[in-house]
Amino acid sequence: MRPWRRKRGMLRGAVRFQSVLEPAEREVLCELAATVSDSLMNRAATAPKDELSEMVGMPSGHADAPQDPRLARLLPDFVAPGAESVEGENALLRQLNESDVVRAKLENLRAILNAVEPNVNGTITISEEDAHKWVAGINDLRLYLHVSMENMKGSLEELEQTDAVYQWLSYNQESLLEELMRE
Repeated sequence: MRPWRRKRGMLRGAVRFQSVLEPAEREVLCELAATVSDSLMNRAATAPKDELSEMVGMPSGHADAPQDPRLARLLPDFVAPGAESVEGENALLRQLNESDVVRAKLENLRAILNAVEPNVNGTITISEEDAHKWVAGINDLRLYLHVSMENMKGSLEELEQTDAVYQWLSYNQESLLEELMRE
């Protein structure tokens, strides 16, 4: 991967960000983004249905934290354990907000997939809005992968390969953040 570069458009001065991914990098990024998206969509699809919420059009999510530690890292409690001022506060906050959090995470991952999938030559060009989504989406991929590494029971070689992907994602994110902060 080449570092991200800020590009200013000739017309209207729109800021764009550009990088080039190797075919293997594109494949890994798409596969990981799709895996995390599938996990989040499965979580959303298994949310219990609430008649009142459906009648008023208000989304309703799970009351309990995910059992999968990777999803638990992406969807943490809203209040630190033991700091609830009212019993059941985390469950209520999760029910009311988890679907919106999942939707935002899926939107960020979709921005990554939309930028990467159609670019066979490897050149990725994204808007400033998509760059912010990209940074958030890469962060979710890193969190998911980090928990996977913590719980990995495979060989040292598998752990090293996963760590290499994690480091690559970190570089990708840092490079884009540096360009976003540059004036």
